[in-house]
Amino acid sequence: MWVFIYTPGGYMASMSESRRKTRINRLSRLEGQVRGVARMVEEDRYCIDIITQIRATRAALARVEEEILRDHVEHCVAHAIASGDAAERQQKIDELMDVVSRVR
Repeated sequence: MWVFIYTPGGYMASMSESRRKTRINRLSRLEGQVRGVARMVEEDRYCIDIITQIRATRAALARVEEEILRDHVEHCVAHAIASGDAAERQQKIDELMDVVSRVR
């Protein structure tokens, strides 16, 4: 269930509890992966092994980012478009384009 609330940036949908828990679990695992990479550096492990773990961590973080971005488009942006409010729609489009342009 999505709940729409007003924020200074416009309307946004509150993430469903099951999706929130899934994202938090993934981020907790990522936190553990980052600590593992730090431990590898402290232990002076083989550089290629460290780089491999860093890449795996970055890929996992990118997946969480993509899921949250998808939620934003499916709910927040879709809500702005459906609202019929041209200013709100343009604001969400501008936000989306800004965040997409920062992705490398």
